[in-house]
Amino acid sequence: MLIDLNADLGEGAGLDAELMPLITSANVCCGAHAGSADTVRAALELAAEHGVAVGAHPGYPDRENFGRRELDLTDKQVATLTIHQIGAILGLSRITRSQVEYLKPHGALYNQACREAKYAKPVIASAFLNGLSVVGLPNSELEAAAKAVGLPFIAEGFADRRYRPDGSLVPRTEPDAFLHDPTEAVSQVECLIREKGVRTICVHGDNPEAVAFVRAVREAILARGHELRAFTGRL
Repeated sequence: MLIDLNADLGEGAGLDAELMPLITSANVCCGAHAGSADTVRAALELAAEHGVAVGAHPGYPDRENFGRRELDLTDKQVATLTIHQIGAILGLSRITRSQVEYLKPHGALYNQACREAKYAKPVIASAFLNGLSVVGLPNSELEAAAKAVGLPFIAEGFADRRYRPDGSLVPRTEPDAFLHDPTEAVSQVECLIREKGVRTICVHGDNPEAVAFVRAVREAILARGHELRAFTGRL
């Protein structure tokens, strides 16, 4: 089975150079929730150097909370901030010989788009406008909105986050929201692939344990006969 391994990069966390050779797709911050034009460009250059697929990773311009605080916005506001950030990363991609293939919302925008059609539809419209496929939680509003317009959707699972019984992520504010043991993370990844139809696995690049997690997950996926490769190809 083909499995993609992704990480959120370009956010200025300092692990991009170590993580990039280990992954197949990089969700590159668009400079709103974290990072800067320089960190975004550096991540794009690393991706091009290592043959890693690139996804636009737009988030709320709320640096104090790293884009992880939910906001009450109109569909027009969501579309505007998403399109604006996609435009920024597309511009930098032209001078770094990288190709932006997909869209994966960041943090609170991701969670709200997966949960509420009000946020999912403008995110999908922004991706459609730019010919990008979309990454998100399986059986989410984001997936439903993508399918409604014929947009390719890639189901994602998380190696370093715990899940609720309904398939949503345990909020970061709750106890035991994170996995810290790479062995436990690998077991969760196997379950997500087998039972949830997940095809891309994420490890957060701002996690201090990210490198160890990615190495363990990568080794486990390969050991079980899966092929690690990005889901590339714009519309």
